[in-house]
Amino acid sequence: MFSKKSSSKSTVKNVVTLNAYTDTGYAFKNDVFKPLDKLTYNTSNYIVSYVNNKEIISTTVSISRSIPEEDIADIIDIKAYEELGLDQANTYIISSIEVHTDGEERQFHIFVAEPESLDEHYLPIKEQTKYVDLIVPAPLLYKALYTREILQDNNTHCFVYFTQNDAHVTIYENGQYLYAKSIEFSLEQIYDKYCASIGEKVDEKEFYTILESEGLKTTNNDYQQNFMKIFAEVFITINDIIIYAKRAFNLDTIDQMFIGSERGPIIGLDDYSQNYLGLHSSDFNFNYNVTSEEWYTDQLQYLMLLSALDYMEDEDSLVNLTMYPRPPSFVNRASGQFIISTFAAVSLSLAYPLVYLVGSYVNDAKIYALTMENNKLTTESNKYKKILSEKKSQIKVLDEKIKVLSDTYDGKSKTLSAIYDKKVNYRLKSETFHTIAEELDKFEVNVESIKSDVDTLWLSMASTDDRKFTEVIKYMSDTHFDEINEIDIERIQKDPASNYYRGLLKVELK
Repeated sequence: MFSKKSSSKSTVKNVVTLNAYTDTGYAFKNDVFKPLDKLTYNTSNYIVSYVNNKEIISTTVSISRSIPEEDIADIIDIKAYEELGLDQANTYIISSIEVHTDGEERQFHIFVAEPESLDEHYLPIKEQTKYVDLIVPAPLLYKALYTREILQDNNTHCFVYFTQNDAHVTIYENGQYLYAKSIEFSLEQIYDKYCASIGEKVDEKEFYTILESEGLKTTNNDYQQNFMKIFAEVFITINDIIIYAKRAFNLDTIDQMFIGSERGPIIGLDDYSQNYLGLHSSDFNFNYNVTSEEWYTDQLQYLMLLSALDYMEDEDSLVNLTMYPRPPSFVNRASGQFIISTFAAVSLSLAYPLVYLVGSYVNDAKIYALTMENNKLTTESNKYKKILSEKKSQIKVLDEKIKVLSDTYDGKSKTLSAIYDKKVNYRLKSETFHTIAEELDKFEVNVESIKSDVDTLWLSMASTDDRKFTEVIKYMSDTHFDEINEIDIERIQKDPASNYYRGLLKVELK
């Protein structure tokens, strides 16, 4: 069994891990990790969950080391609004984690979530459990692989994980979180893309059974061909992300990739990793030394367990986006303090007169202490009011700069989009000519000349049989219906000198 770190919460005996998107959970009790039967309110349960990467926004900011520690939280909040362009009128859940650096400035990863998004997934859970102790951004769950020494922290690793509602690519360098990006290929989206590619809705259970058990090496030809097409798109997208990360973070290489899904390893992905990325990949299926009752358990469930144990020992080790903390102990609640105060008052009223005198001294002491604390807080309040006033002035200036930069950005964005469209979507004429030549050759039709104008081709054709022209048109219409707007032969005439039929074929491409 892996070493379980001591918990600062003495009442915690069990860890409950929850996937709020699929309503699945596990309980870690007596060194056994097993599926959770039912959610209940139990103060001995430490409840941990994660939020999908696509539902959070993040950035990295630098802060001078000269800034006092007590001011860091306020400055991080201000920088989150500035760097991420958050709406000043809205409230967000903001949390951060420091990056260990030796530079002149401290660096922090900031993660932001909208309260409405968290409520949508976690309020139903809170109705049953009354609290959620820890909500971790999904990309930070991989940190536990390094703190538990499951992976060495001297390499650059790329993690690709497919869940039912999200798929994200996460990069760690030397055991530190670096970058994460969601891609539009969740398991649900892969299923939808497959159905769209074959033009009909297939049985969902059958689809996932084949994906889990046979993957890209299935013997079913229809599934195999469409899986290959979909995952080719997946790895092209991943390659774009890796290229960006290398450039943005000055990475020389990715040392190792790990690919997995909440339903289990997908067979055949290593071939795609090597062909499209030039990287060897391994299944995202680690040995956590945890006893489980299932043949396969979602790897994020294990990582939530390890993350919870780490967080209970050191709350600075992870980002926590929870809005639903457990209630404070009785003596720290307002109701508890009221009951205790009432009981003390009743007890004093029944005591000897000396008690009244002691009570008076105690009250005077409390009043003095509260007065001192009030003076201190007033001074601190004035300091922050001054800071806020200065920040509002800076925000006004920055808003004006942002408007100018935004206009500049919009102009450049339109230019880049136009360039991208021409480079990516431009149809190679040589490829079109090659395809047409192959198909005409099948029907023994010769091309005497070709003329093109934008997306329209005119082909002067010759054949010993005029029916060949009709067969060509029908074949091209059936085969390339999704690429052709119109195909028509404008005229057919017989050459009396050679007994050849000649026709002018017009093809208008989409």
